Amino acid sequence: MSTEKRNPRSYGLDRMSAQEMVRLMNEEEMAVFRALNAAEGPIAVAAEHAAEAIRSGGRVLYLGAGTSGRIAAVDAAEMPPTFGIDPDRFVAIHAGGDAAMGQAVEDAEDDPTAPITLLNQLDADRNDVVIGLAASGRTPFVIGGIRHARAKGIWTCAIVNNKEAPLLKEADHAIILETGPEVLTGSTRLKAGTAQKLVLNRISTIAMVLNGKVIENLMVDVKAKNQKLKERCVRIVRELSNLTEVEAQDFLEANDWNVRAVLDAARARV
Repeated sequence: MSTEKRNPRSYGLDRMSAQEMVRLMNEEEMAVFRALNAAEGPIAVAAEHAAEAIRSGGRVLYLGAGTSGRIAAVDAAEMPPTFGIDPDRFVAIHAGGDAAMGQAVEDAEDDPTAPITLLNQLDADRNDVVIGLAASGRTPFVIGGIRHARAKGIWTCAIVNNKEAPLLKEADHAIILETGPEVLTGSTRLKAGTAQKLVLNRISTIAMVLNGKVIENLMVDVKAKNQKLKERCVRIVRELSNLTEVEAQDFLEANDWNVRAVLDAARARV
């Protein structure tokens, strides 16, 4: 597996200065963008399937363990405030559950039956999509979950960093991110994890754009839960209407900071 091989460029890592290590890690991260460029087509296909799942009332269910699971959880958690959707539309199923989010539970990834129980508890069906993330592509938790979902007729996608990954044989669709050996041997929270996070950024964001959650490049369904986001709502309204800053603020306050409602009211006023 390429993610477990030693990187010849970092053989003397323990003898490098801090700045030399920074430079090496920066140079090695370029592999992430080469991998993303090579996977443009497969990433787009996954985004389209995710968009269709959301459009049909289904969900995007992420499966992961360790770093991959935590990356998935971050992406899922950011969807409701950014796009105003319910928190059950993007769900991260993490090996080891909530306890593994803040502290590693390494042996949880070896259980291929746990995700079956979790998917069944979520009543996963053909309206959903299941996306499994595993740098090695051989994590039993992810393989078991993907295999079960596919057997139920659910569209499945594997995101891996090894082109010979066993997970690829279990999923309907593959996104292969060939980021190569890590600077710190086997530490896939580095290049592999970065690449996975960037792929999920693209899949989830594009799914929301395709579902009309964005006007131009503005998040018109953002939830204004703090002062920064309220200020953003004012700017969005001003960008998309002829309202002044004071008018935008007043309209938003009167409409519970609902940008879409304010834009409709502004159009009706013209």
